[in-house]
Amino acid sequence: MDRSLLEALFLHAIAQAQPALAVRQNLPARPKGRTVVIGAGKASAQMAQAFEAAWDAPLKGLVVTRYGYGAPCERIEIVEAAHPVPDEAGYLAARRIAETVSGLGPEDLVVALISGGGSALLPAPAPGLTLNDEQAINRALLASGAPIGVMNLVRNQFSTIKGGRLAARAAPARLATLVVSDVPGDDPAIVASGPTIPLAGTRELARKYATLYGLQLPPAAAELLAGESNLAPLPTDPVFATHAVRVIASAALSLEKSADLARSRGVQAAILSDSVEGEARDVALVHAALAREIAQRNRPFTKPVVLLSGGETTVTLRGRGRGGRNAEFLLALAIAIDGVEGITALAGDTDGIDGSEDNAGAFCDGTSATRMRHAGIDPLVALANNDAYGAFSAIGDLLVTGPTGTNVNDFRAILIR
Repeated sequence: MDRSLLEALFLHAIAQAQPALAVRQNLPARPKGRTVVIGAGKASAQMAQAFEAAWDAPLKGLVVTRYGYGAPCERIEIVEAAHPVPDEAGYLAARRIAETVSGLGPEDLVVALISGGGSALLPAPAPGLTLNDEQAINRALLASGAPIGVMNLVRNQFSTIKGGRLAARAAPARLATLVVSDVPGDDPAIVASGPTIPLAGTRELARKYATLYGLQLPPAAAELLAGESNLAPLPTDPVFATHAVRVIASAALSLEKSADLARSRGVQAAILSDSVEGEARDVALVHAALAREIAQRNRPFTKPVVLLSGGETTVTLRGRGRGGRNAEFLLALAIAIDGVEGITALAGDTDGIDGSEDNAGAFCDGTSATRMRHAGIDPLVALANNDAYGAFSAIGDLLVTGPTGTNVNDFRAILIR
């Protein structure tokens, strides 16, 4: 019963972020000239499908999404590529998108459909770098434990598309960017490293972050970062003067709707934050402490209550196991609530894939750690080896939805009876 409620809240959050309605409600004004649609991200194909259905005028375009995330379109070409580490298909798609927006005039309109995951799907190495270099940069960032804002500022330095560079290429055409946000705080410049939006942050700050997180960059990338070439346009650049940006779906809205659903079923809901960041296992300890306090002392909230939070945690790779940040969060939570009755939790990625595995996330409760030990798995060892996927798979507690068609980051729900 409790798991059914948590899964219903998760699916309701996803439903609120589906592009079909959000895109239709945020269409830009028709241009006198051509309409060109480009996009990148895990939800970009569904955004393209919704835009094409709502746009009753000629258009053409090209959108790149993750393998398995495509959607049928008639006038917009959908290309699939690799995520989270870029591949040749993404590299070729990025080149074609750059060509698609070139040579336009002031009466033309470029519509950019951007969602989370677009950074990896638009590999466009700066002069002197190769696709192999960009792949190595992504791997280093993914293993570093750096928050998404840091990752995107660093990635931006090595691209010919990110950080507003694609907008500069599209000038003097009018530009409208629709964003499905998967980042804490919903800053559209951070989503997909902002191909059409200038990213705040300097080359000097990127250098400091690279040092702070101990990034092992390829020699050519380290050389570029040390210099001042390939700088992105500043927010004051005239190319952004006629640019309209709208965040059309976000974690904040999805959490609010899930809270409403919980209340309609007789459970009070408390939204802790829609922008939680930090190491997944550390964030889990804070959530666990609050859940135990409620379970044992009925404070600061009274039972029954569901604690909701969103955002994007990170995982610093220490071992060679399998599992994304949501499963790692839950494994740490399971250890922290071991033996405590009345607590059930779900954590999942709203795009349907937690990291690089086939699950959206998992469930846990006060019996999870014990059941793992009975299955021959020491949960502490699994956590040390980053093997949350294996631990939850062994007890049959993975949450599998498949690709959802949207992406508003992580969803966490902890129910205390």
